[in-house]
Amino acid sequence: MNNQRFVMKCGGSTLAALPDAFFEDLRDLQAGGIQPVIVHGGGPAINETLGKLGIESRFVSGLRVTDEATLDVVEMVLAGRINKEIVRKLQQNGAKSIGLSGTDGKLIVAKPVSNASEVGLVGDVIGVNASLVEGIIELGYLPVIAPIGIDEAGQRYNINADTAAGAVASELGVNMMIVVTDVPGIMRTVNGEKVVLPQVTFADIEEMIQSEEIYGGMIPKVRAAMSCLHGNVKEVLIVDGSTERVLSRAVTEGNIGTRIVRT
Repeated sequence: MNNQRFVMKCGGSTLAALPDAFFEDLRDLQAGGIQPVIVHGGGPAINETLGKLGIESRFVSGLRVTDEATLDVVEMVLAGRINKEIVRKLQQNGAKSIGLSGTDGKLIVAKPVSNASEVGLVGDVIGVNASLVEGIIELGYLPVIAPIGIDEAGQRYNINADTAAGAVASELGVNMMIVVTDVPGIMRTVNGEKVVLPQVTFADIEEMIQSEEIYGGMIPKVRAAMSCLHGNVKEVLIVDGSTERVLSRAVTEGNIGTRIVRT
């Protein structure tokens, strides 16, 4: 790993449920010279807000069907509410933090996804303004990024948070990304007991999906983690955010959660 920094991806609802100790751990890493960069999602909060406004949530192949009205809500919830909640929580626990969306300083440059005719204003990342993130880190702040993209014409795009995190990690040159979830890792039944697998390959994952050892909500989590493994990102670590000092342990010891590697 570029041992001075790592990218952490977390869902907005998962982050909101984490104890102060998690944010204190981020503060301590920052104080010790290891720079976290956070990319967050917020699907459940977006669904809830759309519901209150009477706008239907529809998904195609895991991507939210996004028109301009939906995009207004996505931006409001992600870049407004959730991004600032995370920044406040970090600052309450002593970490200096700045919240950004991908539209700020053209941080995340996007183009329409290939099936845009089905899903609307959903974007693929074609560029990341790494120098902006580097500049914020140089100033001593922890960047918190909401996954909204923008193109050269100023059109906004809804970006899948895992896709955005993988692109940011790759552009920053980190080789490990940490995905914080509410599970201890990928588990397998061994002698009638569920154990966390320390490392899995893509082939292992496909085999476990076929055998239904990975099932339900874990399938999109591992597929999203696999999709992050491009460019410089060599491994994705899936960890449970409620574990004590989980990030410090992941960065310094490594013997926690499940490591997903390409081969």
